[in-house]
Amino acid sequence: MDIEALEIFLDVMRQRNFTDVARTRNLAPSSISRTMTALENEIGIRLFQRSTRKLEPTEAGRVYFERVEPILDELLSARQVAADLIEEPKGILRVTASTVYGEMYIVPLLPELSEKHPLLSIELILIDAYMDLIEERIDVAVRLGTLQDSTYIAKQIKKLKFYVCASPEYIDQHGKPESPQEIKNHNCLLFPRTGHNLNWLFKNKAGEITEIPINGKCLVTNSRAIKQCAMAGMGLALLPDWLVCDDIQSGALIRLFDEFDVTATNYDGAIWLLYPSRDYTPVKARVFMDHLIEKI
Repeated sequence: MDIEALEIFLDVMRQRNFTDVARTRNLAPSSISRTMTALENEIGIRLFQRSTRKLEPTEAGRVYFERVEPILDELLSARQVAADLIEEPKGILRVTASTVYGEMYIVPLLPELSEKHPLLSIELILIDAYMDLIEERIDVAVRLGTLQDSTYIAKQIKKLKFYVCASPEYIDQHGKPESPQEIKNHNCLLFPRTGHNLNWLFKNKAGEITEIPINGKCLVTNSRAIKQCAMAGMGLALLPDWLVCDDIQSGALIRLFDEFDVTATNYDGAIWLLYPSRDYTPVKARVFMDHLIEKI
């Protein structure tokens, strides 16, 4: 069966007009009419009632449309996926990520990705606000934390972990807190989170959670800036592992309370890849996601 004829049939059903379909396909109206007549003859069903004034589908035509539309969509999607296997990624890839994470972990991946796929242009939008993927034509979003969007497809890269840290100079000057309850005696660097109190949650190995109110004289809205304040000896900071793991390893920061699982929000946070549709993901988006997962 002629797939193009089925595509034209779907267009005619949607527009109910040979002339409009012909215009969008750059064909003559008579060509559209002949294609529909040939399709009717092939399947042995009258699909339309034709008159000089209007074009109306028959009951059989409506049923045929309802059955053919999802099948043809699947067929065209399968054809596109198969073509992607041999297609070189090209065009503009629009990616969004949080500012600090994007600068630290995504920007360093771009040279190799660009070298592998020279026909691919990359637009990386680093912003801490969440963007509407469909409205902003975003192919992939890298998001951190707890997911709020149920309309997008999400793939988890890794769970988030947070560490309470302080500089050696701060510990020397103010002492090391030996229990979470002692935090109230220390200056904590505050990071405002919408909808959450300024508390830190400590979960012990038995799974018991203790919520500790924190106090501090410095509130900062950027995680890297908080790390810089901590390294300057200004107080205790609760920061994600991806941001401070190298500093802890080098000794620039000291991790406190390593026997606890600590967070300021909940224990569901992760690093996620989000994309708009499960039915079809462009090859340019897939190669980016595969590259990111491989390297991180």
